[in-house]
Amino acid sequence: MNLYLVGFMGSGKTSVGRCLAGRLGWSFLDLDEEIFKRAGMSIRDIFTSRGEAYFRRLESEELKRVCVVSRTVIALGGGAFSSAENREAVQSTGKSIWLDLPVDIIVARCAGDDSRPLFSGRREMEKLLDERRPCYALADIRVNADDLPVDAVVDRILTSLGADAR
Repeated sequence: MNLYLVGFMGSGKTSVGRCLAGRLGWSFLDLDEEIFKRAGMSIRDIFTSRGEAYFRRLESEELKRVCVVSRTVIALGGGAFSSAENREAVQSTGKSIWLDLPVDIIVARCAGDDSRPLFSGRREMEKLLDERRPCYALADIRVNADDLPVDAVVDRILTSLGADAR
């Protein structure tokens, strides 16, 4: 079994994922980092030079490649769980955990971060989050991450999982 962290950009998937993996004694993978290694360019550069459709193809291919591991916490990119194909890969190999945050916190975390190709301002983020929220809601577990410290979010995840992740 793997654990997949899903949620909007800025929700803390990478930070929480590293901490969660450490607490479980599992491995950790960040899907965006794996794409960067494979493509040899940043996510922003992929979006700029090849487009979002190309990036989404890479994302799906990379997810299929990494989901064969076990006892790994995998942080997905913000749009990865929007794809039915990706959700199926996740559901067949583990549990998905949605890190849910209010848009105010997301915007505050993402403002000034040039590495996020789809971040363009509050109004656009609200629209994109509204589009993705129904997909995130399909996750096995929803964790209200609020603006909590990483350890507190991990505690909530472990409580939600119970003995499943041990």
